[in-house]
Amino acid sequence: MNLTTLVLFLPACFALNMAPGPNNLLSVKNATTFGFRVSCLAGVGRLLAFMLMIGLASVGLAAVLQASELLFHGIKILGAGYLLYLAYRLWTADTRVEVEGRDAAGGLLALARQEFLIAIGNPKAILVFSAFLPQFVDPTAPVAGQFLMLGGLFLVLECVAIAAYAGMGLHMRRWFGQPAGRRVFNRGCAVLLSGAASLLLLARRA
Repeated sequence: MNLTTLVLFLPACFALNMAPGPNNLLSVKNATTFGFRVSCLAGVGRLLAFMLMIGLASVGLAAVLQASELLFHGIKILGAGYLLYLAYRLWTADTRVEVEGRDAAGGLLALARQEFLIAIGNPKAILVFSAFLPQFVDPTAPVAGQFLMLGGLFLVLECVAIAAYAGMGLHMRRWFGQPAGRRVFNRGCAVLLSGAASLLLLARRA
């Protein structure tokens, strides 16, 4: 892989990483509620999902998802259903309860699981990997190593995106520190997650 390819890949990839979406919204919410460190650690769940998707795309299994309408719609419905469930939980959350400092292993694992399920429940994501990453692969050179490098760079930039959105959420804590402010923020997030679920249900295979 030459330098020109990397110069083209990195900004395009970072734009994908930084695009607003359910996972990035969750990073903001987690940082606002639990703090920067917990939000970043919870993002490991998202990274594991993306690692799995990159692996599937690299062995060509994304073609199965592309070809199977039933499988695509099944994953899509499950993913949208989970987003709506999270939206409901946020809308009905008791904001009078102080949750700061809940960074115990059990709570952190639950947050990481949320990140994983949101990422893995979006069938368009694996299709992005199968359509985006190969554009920067030189077919005349060994493909596996290039795919591994591109996937690794994607994950590194995703870490930057997680930290950036968590930092955004950390600054928003000043605005939403009181129960009334947390209620407004939670319900705003609930509306955005519901909108993301609706868009996911409308998504079609490329």
